[in-house]
Amino acid sequence: MVYMISFSNLFFHFKINYVFFFIIIFNASLLFCQSGNKPNFVVIFCDDLGYGDIGVFGSPIIRTPNIDIMASQGQKWTQFYVADPVCTPSRAALLTGRYPIRSGMTSSKRGVLFPNSANGLKNDEVTIAEVLKEQGYSTAAVGKWHLGHLPKFLPQQQGFDFYYGIPYSNDMINNGFTGEVYRKNILDPYFQAPIDKFNIPLLDNFKEIERPVDQTTITKRYTEKAVEFIDQIKDQPFFLYLAHSMPHIPLFASKNFLGRSKSSLYVDVIEEIDWSVGQVVDALKRNHLDRNTLVFFSSDNGPWLSFKIHGGSAGPLRGGKGTTFEGGQRVPTIFWGPGIVKPGVINQMGSTLDLINTFAGLSGGRIPDDRKMDGYDLSKVLMDKSESPRKDFYYWGFAQLHAYRTEQFKLHIKQ
Repeated sequence: MVYMISFSNLFFHFKINYVFFFIIIFNASLLFCQSGNKPNFVVIFCDDLGYGDIGVFGSPIIRTPNIDIMASQGQKWTQFYVADPVCTPSRAALLTGRYPIRSGMTSSKRGVLFPNSANGLKNDEVTIAEVLKEQGYSTAAVGKWHLGHLPKFLPQQQGFDFYYGIPYSNDMINNGFTGEVYRKNILDPYFQAPIDKFNIPLLDNFKEIERPVDQTTITKRYTEKAVEFIDQIKDQPFFLYLAHSMPHIPLFASKNFLGRSKSSLYVDVIEEIDWSVGQVVDALKRNHLDRNTLVFFSSDNGPWLSFKIHGGSAGPLRGGKGTTFEGGQRVPTIFWGPGIVKPGVINQMGSTLDLINTFAGLSGGRIPDDRKMDGYDLSKVLMDKSESPRKDFYYWGFAQLHAYRTEQFKLHIKQ
């Protein structure tokens, strides 16, 4: 039997295969150029943002189009937990992958660090920044630190090359403008406290550059610094930790957002954070880094419910900040990364404790093996929606174990 193939048909098949080959090579080259062989990591961590405070998690009035798009293009995690329901221990757990009872960053008396605290995160604790530094990453912390304000505890002592932000919560050193005074005005949805009543320093690395910091521009300036870091460091792998001061009270919004929602100051503040998220994502796209960057968005704990309309919403969950009910520790969470994350809704458990393992897994880094770690590597869940390795979670609060969850069961011991 003889097969006859015309020259024109042969040329046609060769041309089609050549086009396909070129497309494959082009896409692979683009991914290689973006990757630099190691993915970038961005953590955007809000302060006291509630489970029900963004659109994709059910808010009926707060417009968060940039965050919502991230969720549609990435993964929305509905059962994601922080390790503690207040600021300092929650942040320590995210960076170290250890329950704060292990690092000493929790207390039954004060709960968090204050401007007169002598302690901070110990230098022998290993952070995400330090794990990634060993892999050649540039690292920056922008925003609220709250793991020790003394020089020996600032971010540069924990693996960060650069720091710009405030060292503790934005309501501390309040010159008599206490929470009780603030609460007298919480029925006014547009009540904004005087800036000069909160004597908070703004640091550029170790240098104090402004005091009191103008908090009406703080979200905007954090965003500008974050974008500047991305633009400057785009040619090498990086880790950016962007920890917003808002929506922790006192609430402040810039002139471009103040009153824009026509709802409340709280809504304006969240919508400015959404703008900030959009600016960071745009910077990644502009620098052709979006397909090789993993962005994590979440909150350090639930909403501060005692401040009513100034304190946000836990949506369908019980409780808020300071409690180990779901509203205190289950937080709105999104992972975004078009070249890394397989889109979908993940209805399985995860935790900020898992970030250090996950980032190490994706970067080739090594987590400490000389101490007890409490995290899991979620990279397979992110890349192909595999089953989450996290099957249980311990609810610590104020240096005490309050509750335990395994699969669909939760035992609440103390509140």
